Amino acid sequence: MNTKSILRTLTAVAALTFASQASATETIVIKGSDTLGAKMVPQIAEAFKAKMAKQGVEVAFEIAAEGSSTGVASVIDGTAEIGMSSRDPKDKEVAKAKANGIDMKTITVAKDGIAIIVNEASPLESISLEEIELIFTGDVTDWSGISATTGDISAYTRNTSSGTYAVFQQLAMNSRDYGTDTQKMAGNEQIASEVAKNPNGIGYVGLAYINTPGVKVLPVEGSAPDAADYPLARPLYYLINKGKALTPLANDFIGYTMSPEGQAIINRVHFLSIY
Repeated sequence: MNTKSILRTLTAVAALTFASQASATETIVIKGSDTLGAKMVPQIAEAFKAKMAKQGVEVAFEIAAEGSSTGVASVIDGTAEIGMSSRDPKDKEVAKAKANGIDMKTITVAKDGIAIIVNEASPLESISLEEIELIFTGDVTDWSGISATTGDISAYTRNTSSGTYAVFQQLAMNSRDYGTDTQKMAGNEQIASEVAKNPNGIGYVGLAYINTPGVKVLPVEGSAPDAADYPLARPLYYLINKGKALTPLANDFIGYTMSPEGQAIINRVHFLSIY
């Protein structure tokens, strides 16, 4: 084969390689909190995909909304590039991360208020922190304990892998144990659905779920869940391994989330912007 033929062959191989790389789809894996992962992050992801597609870049997402504990674990074991959490990492999780050579960093991407919801038929119009504690610890099991109505209280909570479960326990229950009769649900949507069906139901959800038909939100200590002085407010985080460089697209996705465009989506799903 002469020199010209070799050059033509190498040029053709390079062109095919470039075309293959250009058309390859990169997948960003994100795992963790249901609060972030059920609505907010998928909507941001779709908008980001559309924006990148206009630039000729194909990107896909694998989003698993299985609880904040899963988000922390996925960053530690490297199964996700971005974790999602609705709580701060626990001391033992930070220690485990360090033991595995992981420098875990939290990035605040939104704010949330844990809203107390009851069935729309409930006569309650507000609730205090003391009353919330009485209900969710099981000290009060009948509505007559805090109101003029009667009936067995059905209290719905998140499961133990949920960051909301832990934050609510700290903020609303003085870190006391949940009552044995509380009913654990997999996600915000499930809690809202159960409360909507049960006239004696009460539960807590993120702001993105307060407009579920059949439920109403109770102000806590006189404050609505989107108020600046709401007592059950908390930040929402992305988690990354600071010691390992993100892929350019994952880094761009985080930047997009924090951009005015991304924050507008966050507001649209009824969470609160960081600005």
